Amino acid sequence: MKINSHNEWDKLREIIVGRGDGHAPLVFKHGLVSEDLLEKSVKLARQAYPQWLTDEINEDLEGLCNVLKSFGVKVFRPDISHNNKLFTTPFFSAVGDHVYNMRDLHLVVGGNVIESPSQEQHRYFEAMGLYPVLYEYFKEGGFRWVAGPKPRVPGDHMEVYTVEGKSQYDDGQKYTRLTEDEILFEAANTLRMGKDLLYLVSRSGNNIGAKWLQSVLGDEYRVHTTSEIYRSSHIDSTAMALRPGLVMLNATRVSPETCPPVFEKWDKIYFSDIVPTPQRTLDIHEKVRKPAHLELEKLGVKSGLGSISSPWIGMNFLSIDPGHVIVDKIQIPLMKILEKHGITPIPISFRHSYFMGGIHCSTLDTVRDSKLESYCD
Repeated sequence: MKINSHNEWDKLREIIVGRGDGHAPLVFKHGLVSEDLLEKSVKLARQAYPQWLTDEINEDLEGLCNVLKSFGVKVFRPDISHNNKLFTTPFFSAVGDHVYNMRDLHLVVGGNVIESPSQEQHRYFEAMGLYPVLYEYFKEGGFRWVAGPKPRVPGDHMEVYTVEGKSQYDDGQKYTRLTEDEILFEAANTLRMGKDLLYLVSRSGNNIGAKWLQSVLGDEYRVHTTSEIYRSSHIDSTAMALRPGLVMLNATRVSPETCPPVFEKWDKIYFSDIVPTPQRTLDIHEKVRKPAHLELEKLGVKSGLGSISSPWIGMNFLSIDPGHVIVDKIQIPLMKILEKHGITPIPISFRHSYFMGGIHCSTLDTVRDSKLESYCD
């Protein structure tokens, strides 16, 4: 088994970086989608991603690739030929959006590449974008390629619940979580630390998904679950491991009382000084995305254009090695605290992470100079 990336920080050798081409996702009620409805929906979806926006997204991705190559990293890009095509399952019809967030649906654990079954209906075939790269790896040396069972996700796989008495921030608040009827999780719900993986139970990962992941990885690994530190989706805007024994934690979500026990012996950076969402981003959302979202709603089509990522997508960085981290250039307080801990930040332009996903989200490190070790005992 040749693919080798056991953690988030060892010397990076090979990586897959996403692409920004595409338009907003579309999810239709089950049944035939008329040509008229499809045409109107795609037109609105493209309005939410005008060409100038796509160009800026791709420009920033190219900048990321150039930085990685300057450190000697081999960069792969996904295939997008299947993107934005209408498809139908026995339970729904949809049009996928982008092949951008490389980390969301694939988990590299040493010689294992695990394709995760997403709860998002429009992502049903998104993983195919990585197949040409993965087949290249497979032909060269092979690896253990595992795909989670295809979920039905008929539309009733989310439920609303209320948190009572947890803290002043969420007492009485309503949240959304996945049901436990079938295995659902996105790979970005996990943080890799050698033999230990921290798995976030949230609206993008359920308990049965963690149980399945543990069964696939076997006794050599330990999958730890947490549901206290974040209730939305993905873990990489909440907890980021920087090197053995050092983790950065989003202090607005994680406290010493709720910190996962897996970090008991680690040094912790509780970080809270994230840069607010830029005004230009908020303007684009209000003037470009929301109008398209509202028109699609009138057509009975789900698009996900009604919301954007929180400012904490700015904590979504990528480690090249224990001493160098690629960071959004606007996150100056973050860069300063990294420097205090002996880590050199490499700033890049990443203007539209709030719509698309952060630096860590858009990449999938396949090969690092690492071996399987335990860092949490």
